[in-house]
Amino acid sequence: EPMSKRQRKRLLKQKQWEEQKDLRRQKQKEKRQKRKLERQSKSDPGNEGNDRKCMRREIVPSTLRLIVDCSFDDLMVLKDVKKLHKQIQRCYAENRKAFHPVQFYLTSHGGQLKSNMNENDKGWVNWK
Repeated sequence: EPMSKRQRKRLLKQKQWEEQKDLRRQKQKEKRQKRKLERQSKSDPGNEGNDRKCMRREIVPSTLRLIVDCSFDDLMVLKDVKKLHKQIQRCYAENRKAFHPVQFYLTSHGGQLKSNMNENDKGWVNWK
């Protein structure tokens, strides 16, 4: 049966795509090897571990203290409690990455917020 112009074009493109498959794979492989060599050349032979751990050693703790009072969570609706939980998570994560981390405290932690954190983020009990 006769083929439309669009179908012919589609088949031609598919055929070219299949023919160039090996070439694309080879280029990707070369790219990966190039990136790997760049990463190896950047890191010193005497330097062990990843860069993050090296950065963590250079951190100087701050004398500032950040205290979040959670005693008002009984006045919040559940939606606001969830938002507060996300904000606390973000603050904790950013503080851990900071070059001068502050001392981070949660006070009066209980009620809705605690149950929400237990439900959605079981790892918070290991926070330092």
